[in-house]
Amino acid sequence: MGAMSVRSQSSEPSEAPHRAGFACFVGRPNAGKSTLTNALVGQKVAITANQPQTTRHTVRGIVHRPDAQLILVDTPGLHKPRTLLGERLNDVVRTTWAEVDVIGFCLPANEKLGPGDRFIAKELASIKKTPKIAIVTKTDLVDGKTLAEQLIAIDQLGKELDFEWAEIVPVSAVGDKQVDLLADLIVPLLPEGPALYPEGDLTDEPEQVMIAELIREAALEGVRDELPHSIAVVVEEMLPREDRPADKPLLDIHAFVYIERPSQKGIVIGPKGKRLKEVGIKSRKQIEALLGTPVFLDLHVKVAKDWQRDPRQLRKLGF
Repeated sequence: MGAMSVRSQSSEPSEAPHRAGFACFVGRPNAGKSTLTNALVGQKVAITANQPQTTRHTVRGIVHRPDAQLILVDTPGLHKPRTLLGERLNDVVRTTWAEVDVIGFCLPANEKLGPGDRFIAKELASIKKTPKIAIVTKTDLVDGKTLAEQLIAIDQLGKELDFEWAEIVPVSAVGDKQVDLLADLIVPLLPEGPALYPEGDLTDEPEQVMIAELIREAALEGVRDELPHSIAVVVEEMLPREDRPADKPLLDIHAFVYIERPSQKGIVIGPKGKRLKEVGIKSRKQIEALLGTPVFLDLHVKVAKDWQRDPRQLRKLGF
């Protein structure tokens, strides 16, 4: 229904005010959030991984349109917290949800609604003011009947929890048409205003965030039980090495691996530095694959005392 009025406005671009604002996609791991972000932004931004909670930072993708600028904010997954950091992540999620202009709840078409979806929907219901769009992803994997049943179930879910979906949109991020439609439906829900970021902005931030994330994943490999969350990675700088011939560039990346306590240093570094070396080799390969350029990776392990409990440190490390 809402879509009709959008269409008629967009044919009169002179009248429609420019809009700019923030949206975030939520949903269970593998609900298709990152794929959707990438499809909207038109380039790979968030890391698509099956490992839940890999996107721990606010990764922003920006959709630039003549009539609007849509900034996509990535929130960490909402989960039942076991630690202070877990609670902090959940607080970050709730704060982000309350601060954005639109929330898109991603629900895969090929999986029936489950307890995880209800858990998120209940949380969403408590955030009254923010408009919520239900986005049915992976529609290319199901037939019309299954899709119709899913749309009805989602509509019901809103009624049960006593809120109204602003829109329910089926998309396949594989097909561009519906992705554009999704942007068309989100834009009218954004506040009027000028663009918040210059065109073409923020291409390097997701890269740095992704690189930090790749290093963090490699550093956690095999020690996840001992240090489940107590590693944060900050990419201090990325500089092209000077006086290299154009056909043989080299990118210098300096990164710090922050841990909470001196006793964890040994775990990350390993006997005679063997582990850290492996972490470096593994993440360097992945970074080179991501950037398509040779990389010199300089890794240092630093202790940031109890960073998970220290608001100032958390801020510095990007939480």
